Amino acid sequence: MNTPMRKVGITMIVMIVLLLVNATYIQMFKADEYRADSRNSRVLYDEYSRQRGNITDADGNLLATTAPSNDKYRFARTYTAGPLFAPTTGYYSINYGAGGLERAEDEILNGSDPRLFVRRLSDLITGRDPRGGNVQLTINSKVQKAAYDLMMQRGYAGSVVAMNPKTGEILAMVSTPSYDPNPLAAHDTKTQKSAWESYDNKQKPMLNRATQEIYPPGSTFKLVTAAAALEDGKGPDTPINTASNTTLPTTNVKLENYNGTPCAGGTFKDALAHSCNVPFAEFAGQLGKDKLTKAAVNFGIGQDITLPMRVAPSTVGQLDSQPALFQSGIGQLNVRLTPLQDCLLSATVANGGMAMQPQLIKKILAPDLSDIETYTPKQLTGTPALSSANASILKDMMLGSESFTKGGGKRPDVQIASKTGTAEHGVNSKTTPPDAWYTGFAPANDPQIAVAVLVENGGNAGLEATGGSVAAEIGRAAMNAVVGGG
Repeated sequence: MNTPMRKVGITMIVMIVLLLVNATYIQMFKADEYRADSRNSRVLYDEYSRQRGNITDADGNLLATTAPSNDKYRFARTYTAGPLFAPTTGYYSINYGAGGLERAEDEILNGSDPRLFVRRLSDLITGRDPRGGNVQLTINSKVQKAAYDLMMQRGYAGSVVAMNPKTGEILAMVSTPSYDPNPLAAHDTKTQKSAWESYDNKQKPMLNRATQEIYPPGSTFKLVTAAAALEDGKGPDTPINTASNTTLPTTNVKLENYNGTPCAGGTFKDALAHSCNVPFAEFAGQLGKDKLTKAAVNFGIGQDITLPMRVAPSTVGQLDSQPALFQSGIGQLNVRLTPLQDCLLSATVANGGMAMQPQLIKKILAPDLSDIETYTPKQLTGTPALSSANASILKDMMLGSESFTKGGGKRPDVQIASKTGTAEHGVNSKTTPPDAWYTGFAPANDPQIAVAVLVENGGNAGLEATGGSVAAEIGRAAMNAVVGGG
């Protein structure tokens, strides 16, 4: 064999070896990653050949279901309530993959989960058409609809989260504006593309604001500061600084109460009832970084939470100076919470000081609706954010806050403990409408539901927005859907 032919032969052998190595690498190490990639349409084509499982609410009402189609894909996905549950259910699309629960629980829904192996084997032996398993959520559709309808009627961008404070079960998870996942599930490419492009805008309708976005919580964070102060030995009658402002340590910067007025009352409980900034800023400075951080962590802030969709981590920031502590103690500077985490603040107080693991899934069911896995309540951190005695004190202080909170939806037969927040943000916070917050629980003496409401940029109230005037009515509507006769 001459030299040129030998070189060609060696080159071909090397290329074949490289191809075999690459194929082996893909099959052995990358196959699962490529299979799970939401852009891998081939997996979806295969999945459309079998009936995908249903997603239901806590009462078994269908939220996402599959029916036979008259085209090559055999089955079509339908979302019965469209935008109402879209941020939770997500979407399932040939061209755009899957999002939300459709992605997080894909193996159960498409039938490939190891827990369905016996069922798949039985289908193969009997010749029965393969089917996916089902996912039952903890969502209460009445609560979801009550909150969603008010948010949409007002034209608000924001979120509402409700949960059972005793178990952590999520009763509502609203994000507005929302989107309709049905066009994304269509079998027509043009319909899917048109819908996808229409949803890709500044309003971010496909963003689940409840879990994927973090915001300055404003005065709702005073629940954390109050809990830490109670644990540190302060009581509801502890005297406070009633001045209209205070100077941030080592600076010339003034921190003021809302509207620059003195605090109406001279005690700790008065400070929470009237949401006075000065005493809470000073409490945070006295507590220091370690005590305030410890309380925040035990409320769940900074914890890794999955629903099974991952929740963006909330944070209190660095707390590396006295000025930072002062500002953070009132929920400003670098404090950022998801609406889900804000709901956990009031839920933890309602549950005697113990934060429960938020949970969106009630049951995993086989195709024949037999139970595969049932949710069991779990503590989030294992360490109380505050003692049961101090939680009771803070509840009473929140009752005082609710008594001074404006907005509609109040009922004489429903006793609510709450806290509002009006959070400054933006490059120029004085000319940017604040985010409006409301968090609370009811009934106060036997809590069945905790709720948090966030309305971005003051809703329709602009610079005059407050948590009470903008967000409170929505939170009360969600609570009234569960308590007081529903």
